[in-house]
Amino acid sequence: MRLALGVEYDGNPFLGWQRLSKAGEGGQESVQAALETALGRIATHPVATTCSGRTDAGVHARCQVVHFDTDAVRTPRAWMLGTTTHLPPSVCVHWCQPVPDEFNARFSARARHYRYSILNRAVRPALHRQYLSWELRPLDAGAMHRAAQALVGEQDFSAFRSAQCQAPHARRDLQRISVERIGDEVVVEVQANAFLHHMVRNIVGSLLEIGAGAQDEAWIATLLAERDRTRAGPTAPAAGLVFLGPLYPPEWGLPAGVTLPP
Repeated sequence: MRLALGVEYDGNPFLGWQRLSKAGEGGQESVQAALETALGRIATHPVATTCSGRTDAGVHARCQVVHFDTDAVRTPRAWMLGTTTHLPPSVCVHWCQPVPDEFNARFSARARHYRYSILNRAVRPALHRQYLSWELRPLDAGAMHRAAQALVGEQDFSAFRSAQCQAPHARRDLQRISVERIGDEVVVEVQANAFLHHMVRNIVGSLLEIGAGAQDEAWIATLLAERDRTRAGPTAPAAGLVFLGPLYPPEWGLPAGVTLPP
């Protein structure tokens, strides 16, 4: 039987999503290792999971979707609540349902979307600081939004991929991106078919230069055309980045939050 899970986590205590050969300094582990250990206790056998998209250290997820195979017979409620009982407080499973064997959390997804939140004021955050980046320079969210529209479409995003990116090519279909100010926060939301390593954080780092007036709005289009990472802005901090989740075709029958409109 194949099961899909919706997993929520605070990325701060972890070294990222991907399972590591051993825990890091200070006993840190990956989200995947913590989840597989918890699932194994409920299944009473080792469990291997596949996720919809890896996240880096310090990056959070509202709904990471994973699938795994098991012969253990449990109700979806038992998988959800039982697994959460064995997870650290920073991780929970908030839904579980059977899926066809053909479903793949990674390859069945048609899009992924992220949110990056920036506290834009003179003083650093105290509350919710693990979920906010901080920029003390006044930002023009309208200029950032207008500049970002140059990124929409299927394009080569070499200017916004990290040197450690292992993807075979840099072409991605960025389906939408928005920047808006909500009080003291500037919020960037972006959706694409897939993302390169550090792609969202590198885009945000360049948009910040435009928002602060250090670059003009045409700069993003110039960077995109030049395909040179060294010419773009710095990588924005992991704090503030939340993986909102993947999106799947309706035929998989998954919850509305991870399903594309019909």
